[in-house]
Amino acid sequence: MLGSPTASHTGSELDGCAPWTPPELRLVCLDIDDTLIDFSAAGRRSLERLVGRTDLWPLWERVTDEHVSRVVAGELEYATMHARRTRAFLAELGVAVQRPEAEEFEARRKELLRANWRLFDDVLPCLEWLTAAGVRLAAVTNASGDHQRDKLDGLGLGRFFDHVAIAGEMGVAKPDPVMFHDVCSTLGCDPAQAVHVGDKLRTDAAGARDAGLVGVWLDRSGSAAVVPSGVHVVASLAQLPELLVSEFARVGVPSPR
Repeated sequence: MLGSPTASHTGSELDGCAPWTPPELRLVCLDIDDTLIDFSAAGRRSLERLVGRTDLWPLWERVTDEHVSRVVAGELEYATMHARRTRAFLAELGVAVQRPEAEEFEARRKELLRANWRLFDDVLPCLEWLTAAGVRLAAVTNASGDHQRDKLDGLGLGRFFDHVAIAGEMGVAKPDPVMFHDVCSTLGCDPAQAVHVGDKLRTDAAGARDAGLVGVWLDRSGSAAVVPSGVHVVASLAQLPELLVSEFARVGVPSPR
């Protein structure tokens, strides 16, 4: 259990010491895409509709990651990123387009995306439990635009969050500890009092652990990846309440039903 006393700290060795108490849970941070929202499924369907092929999602993700990294680093303006990304993606397919055609492609893709966004079934029960537990909530994403807030609001999630941290606005991205520490500072808690949950093992869970938070990997697919020490794993957000109760054991946190 997180912070629990070891066998060497029992009995007379504790005489004269303050009794151990579990750490207080004050903040739960959650990634957005593929943690709360089934973004990849929506993205795949939208791309397939546009290009008529089912094998191009890995290429789209790679090109997207490259361009988002440039936005976070301040090398590229967010306003022009999507059109540039689309031109680079199509160029990989041997199709050369100018900016107007790329912007038209992007507008159609966003329309299809909005129609396909879906919450995972375990999201609302988990957020409602966390709200009832009295902890603060932050959405922490490596995306680069304010559309993430629109996405949360459009799917009815905005009301749950005290803060939304977007890498493209901060100029830093997970797993950089600065991003996690900034969120904790904004919401007035120590990293040791916070948990971060996300679908990416290194970026989310290990990054949070290295920043002093409790790192939780949401492994919906049940992969066989080797999990670093100090990282917790859940297969569903339905398992998160039990994990939090066992790790923090704070009086007043309701047991999961």
